[in-house]
Amino acid sequence: MTASEQDRPGVTRESPTLETARDAIAEGIARGTLVTVVGRCTVEYDGRAASTLEAGDRHVMCKPDGTVLVHTDEGQQPINWQPPGCDQETFLEDRRLHLESLRSSPAERLLVSFDRVYQVSSFRMTDPEELAVVGTERDLKERILEDPDLLEAGFRPLATERETPAGAVDIYGEDETGRTVVVELKRRRVGPDAVGQLRRYVDAVERDLHTEAELRGILVAPSVTDRARRLLAEHGLEFVSLEPTAD
Repeated sequence: MTASEQDRPGVTRESPTLETARDAIAEGIARGTLVTVVGRCTVEYDGRAASTLEAGDRHVMCKPDGTVLVHTDEGQQPINWQPPGCDQETFLEDRRLHLESLRSSPAERLLVSFDRVYQVSSFRMTDPEELAVVGTERDLKERILEDPDLLEAGFRPLATERETPAGAVDIYGEDETGRTVVVELKRRRVGPDAVGQLRRYVDAVERDLHTEAELRGILVAPSVTDRARRLLAEHGLEFVSLEPTAD
């Protein structure tokens, strides 16, 4: 993917080679975007029950939270799927493009194998919180501002919507030792995309402060996917589980 493509909300490739499709899928998953693939494929499932679908034209959707859906051109329900929290990998083998989804508990494996890909698309999507009547990010922010100890003991909010080159930081503050804390709020379960957003904010604030002092980044949400939790650990970021409302 080129630098200009990375800045666009969506990228689509028509009739790509299997190699190009593999790279596009892998890049989209790594960036935490919604990835869709249309092509001729077989589907194998190994878990609590085994099943196999012979070759056919299908639409496969990989969501940032680890969900995978396999659709045909009929009906509203997927013919096979994996729930949030699964890990995806794509690779070439035996002249076919394989998209593998693994679930750890219970152990399940979904393998979609393409011999032809008609289209690959990746989209960076948002869902405006204004559509929700209750349980918004604003509610979550107000909870923390009213009771900062919900985040952690000794936390002191200093500003909200602090502007940075990467965007506005939801809550900017200090912990009890005086370390700067960047807080990103999400009203529902999140995946790798939220981790990447927090990482960009931390990096931007670090550059803005021109300091070698330790800077903390905390993601606040009801829950995160397994993949997001691993990325948080890799980047030295933290997670606090908190609902938008007291209920």
